[in-house]
Amino acid sequence: MAYKVLVVDDEKSIVRLLTFNLEKEGFITFQAGNGEEALRLLNDQKPDLVILDLMLPVMDGLEVCRRIRQEGHPVAIIMLTAKDQEIDRVLGLELGADDYMIKPFSPRELIARVKAVLRRTSVREDTSRQEQREPGEKISIDGLVIDAGKHEVTVNGKPVEVTLKEFELLYVLARHAGKVMTRDTLLNNIWDYAFDGDTRIVDVHVSHLREKIEANPKKPVYIKTVRGVGYKFKGD
Repeated sequence: MAYKVLVVDDEKSIVRLLTFNLEKEGFITFQAGNGEEALRLLNDQKPDLVILDLMLPVMDGLEVCRRIRQEGHPVAIIMLTAKDQEIDRVLGLELGADDYMIKPFSPRELIARVKAVLRRTSVREDTSRQEQREPGEKISIDGLVIDAGKHEVTVNGKPVEVTLKEFELLYVLARHAGKVMTRDTLLNNIWDYAFDGDTRIVDVHVSHLREKIEANPKKPVYIKTVRGVGYKFKGD
């Protein structure tokens, strides 16, 4: 069964380029030129992945991403951004996007990203590289509890709201408590793609996690920075 991809961009040349290369690889494609049309097609066609431009008429890509996640659609999202849209990229990732690409990009790289994201997010993915969670597993370290079964995090008994990627990052770090995890290792475990060495995505998510779980984010207790290497979670 072929994967279905929804391409959302108001630049017709980009849509043609993406559609041609995706269909050449065997994907079924649908196209939308604005945010509202994208949401309608999402409900009608139920694609496996959305390639979503941030700068859209009627409704921008960030709002589309927010609504997709708010409505609980189990679809992967790759954002398309311009080089000067770093803040929007970070917001998009926090809203639940799985990956991003900066324009201009090569069709070959795009196809690689699409396949990598689908491997990770699809119910048909090969889970051999993923962190295996035991049913009902709980990790508890100094007042912080990560409930893998319920997908919940609490600190000193108080629930903490975390995004999907934040939860996965926290889980991987805590499961390897006391061990230094490089940024590249975290990228490969959680995002399943090396981002061409762009490890800033890890740093951004660690920063957000610290704001949520640390009493003083500037003096973290749980997630320690190992300069020049990566991060280490507090050991028992």
